[in-house]
Amino acid sequence: MSSLSRTRWRVGLGATALLTASALLPSPAHAGTAATDYTITVDPSAEGAAIDDTMYGVFYEDINRAADGGLYAELVQNRSFEYSTADNASYTPLTSWTADGTAEVRNDAGRLNERNRNYLSLAAGSSVANSGYNTGIHVEKGKKYDFSVWARAGSGTTLTVTLADAAGTLAKPRRVAAEGEWRKYTATFTATRTSNRGRLAVTTTAPAALDMVSLFPRDTYKGRPNGLRKDLAEKIEALNPGFLRFPGGCLVNTGSMEDYSAASGWERQRSYQWKDTIGPVEERATNANFWGYNQSYGLGYYEYFRFAEDIGAMPLPVVPALVTGCGQNKATDDDALLKRHIQDTLDLIEFANGPRTSEWGAKRAEMGHPKPFGLTHIGVGNEENLPREFMARFKQFRAAIEAEYPDITVISNSGPDDSGTTFDTAWRLNREAGVDMVDEHYYNSPQWFLQNNDRYDSYDRNGPKVFLGEYASQGNAWRNALSEAAFMTGLERNADVVKLASYAPLLANEDYVQWSPDMIWFNNHASWGSANYEVQKLFMNNTGDRVVPSTATGTPAVSGPITGAVGLSTWATSAAYDDVRVTSADGETLLSDDFSGDASQWTHTGTGAWTVQDGAYVQTDTAAENTMVTAGDPAWQNYDLHVRATKKSGNEGFLIAFGVKDTGNYYWWNLGGWNNTQSAVEQASDGGKSTLLSKAGSIETGRAYDIDVKVRGRQVTLYLDGEEWGSFTDDKPAEPFRQIVTEDDRTGELIVKVVNAQDTAARTAVDLGGAKVARKARVTTLAADQDAVNTETDTPVTPVRSTFSGVASEFTYTFPANSVTFLRIRQR
Repeated sequence: MSSLSRTRWRVGLGATALLTASALLPSPAHAGTAATDYTITVDPSAEGAAIDDTMYGVFYEDINRAADGGLYAELVQNRSFEYSTADNASYTPLTSWTADGTAEVRNDAGRLNERNRNYLSLAAGSSVANSGYNTGIHVEKGKKYDFSVWARAGSGTTLTVTLADAAGTLAKPRRVAAEGEWRKYTATFTATRTSNRGRLAVTTTAPAALDMVSLFPRDTYKGRPNGLRKDLAEKIEALNPGFLRFPGGCLVNTGSMEDYSAASGWERQRSYQWKDTIGPVEERATNANFWGYNQSYGLGYYEYFRFAEDIGAMPLPVVPALVTGCGQNKATDDDALLKRHIQDTLDLIEFANGPRTSEWGAKRAEMGHPKPFGLTHIGVGNEENLPREFMARFKQFRAAIEAEYPDITVISNSGPDDSGTTFDTAWRLNREAGVDMVDEHYYNSPQWFLQNNDRYDSYDRNGPKVFLGEYASQGNAWRNALSEAAFMTGLERNADVVKLASYAPLLANEDYVQWSPDMIWFNNHASWGSANYEVQKLFMNNTGDRVVPSTATGTPAVSGPITGAVGLSTWATSAAYDDVRVTSADGETLLSDDFSGDASQWTHTGTGAWTVQDGAYVQTDTAAENTMVTAGDPAWQNYDLHVRATKKSGNEGFLIAFGVKDTGNYYWWNLGGWNNTQSAVEQASDGGKSTLLSKAGSIETGRAYDIDVKVRGRQVTLYLDGEEWGSFTDDKPAEPFRQIVTEDDRTGELIVKVVNAQDTAARTAVDLGGAKVARKARVTTLAADQDAVNTETDTPVTPVRSTFSGVASEFTYTFPANSVTFLRIRQR
């Protein structure tokens, strides 16, 4: 595997604006005086894992309007009139536009160019106005905004361009004289007022054709044309990321693998193909986004590479492997098409690294970057659920890349989950193929992250390295960020195996959300970092260069049996349930319902429509998700649950719940989930789910299944039609106290990082193993109530800096309840 040699300066906790304190930060008021005792023992003479400068990075995907309407600074939505029902069923070519007079979008030989298919025909005296994103176009008083448009007006026309909101004008109108064939025209506005509800309007005095109607703030990130929204780019830069993975995600490997051409019928639902996204913006292809909107590709591969360089991050592009994922699960069997994509990948490397005399290096230079970008890593594929088909194609990509570019690290993946049949098969195939690095993805509950700090302790040190490309704990509350921080101490401890790690997703426009949680939130006028962002920022800016081995005492392990009631549910499916029986371990009947009467024993806590029909309990709404009904006593333990279930229609199968405490805490056996492709046992904890066991499989419509769940202590065994399907034991402790110690080679400091994810303070005896240290330490603390969430107007999770004057080879420190604390201790 090629070395991760890129240099990254570590910002550290910062020497400015430190609050001086003679002891330590006060605990939050809710913690009171209660404290739990711990010890941390450090062995500075022992050798720990080296930590690469690139260990922590960011994963960028165009989801939640992360590109158009987000990081890409363009203020006009649908600027090229390319919106289509292929993007979203509600779209038309005039979505986000309002016409006054006669305006018609045309797709004919009069277009601007072959790849820019649509344009607007505007009659004399007519106008169109664009509403931008969110509440409208945001402008700030005194700032400049650059307008441009491509226009064709055979007999000549005057275009009047205005910026206004309901209260009046926002800038002095501009008039542009246009005449003849297609040509680009420009003008500049200076905003006279601040508004979040602006509209950009263009009026013509004579017939005209318009395309690429654009408005950019002059003040983009680093002042670049076709640039990035400054506040969002600066928040990403402040993370100090070691790498930038782009462009996704599910949009990489979903849809057609064909190109955008006449031969494909101008296919509008394609995988993300990098050549579509470079060159002049008016010549870039358009495409449907997997997440339900349009991609203009104004923000493309050149801009990604440039942004990575600007923030000092290693670029890490991901290309499709011709096996779709994210529920599509189809392998493309077209050898010519596969070879074309492999050649495209080789061309991508030349675009990034080739000399300006090469074909693709020349295109990079023409776009403004003569020097190579220095690409060292590339991912092939993303979350494929067909591991064998994926590996067959991955090997062909890797062989071609290694033949021409042997120093490039080619990254494989292990599917969409942290465990299960697909994961196990993918990892076996990766090991057998001698893959350098494997991309793992998982989204689990906070409890899972607290339970799995040791996940990578047992990974083979001589096998493939791990790129943890996507992970999050299913929420933006402080409890979620705390659990992620605890897990990250385990990532650092295993830095010899986990070489790269990135939280996901990165960005979310609050009015266009397809996925939550997200690291950075924004609207058209503001942005804010989540609690998770603050944790990532703290770790990324204080990583250290090597792990200093240390140990800590823990808290008592989980004890007592699994307890809870039982439940039935569906997800986008209609199903009938019958003959429900719950029997205690000694044979006592706790619940029996054959639905020969009513359903009075059941409580409906979810969505959907439940009725008793023909002696069965039937959920009929095929659009409803999580339609849970429950019965029984939350104190039940050591019991057998039997259900007879029949799928009537819909996308999935059955959800059989047990150990139900409340609507956010339960287990369920998800049979025929993920669009009827696999089954799994999931645990919900405080609303977040994690997978405990999974297998491929589907549920047949119209067939009756006998389902049995046996709960004994903390062990659960599951039976389908009398055959054992699987079993698990849920006895891993959700350890709330985690720590890691690293050393910063540049400053010589020990960085003691402690996570205390509980409602009591942690009074801790710290033994630095005889290390000679300065008396004062620089401290950064994140602490808040577990339910705290950062918003545009309130950021309860924010770093507090202080100094601690009681450091010695052995000292005591009380870590506040629900806190992440970093102490930077200078060695003498």
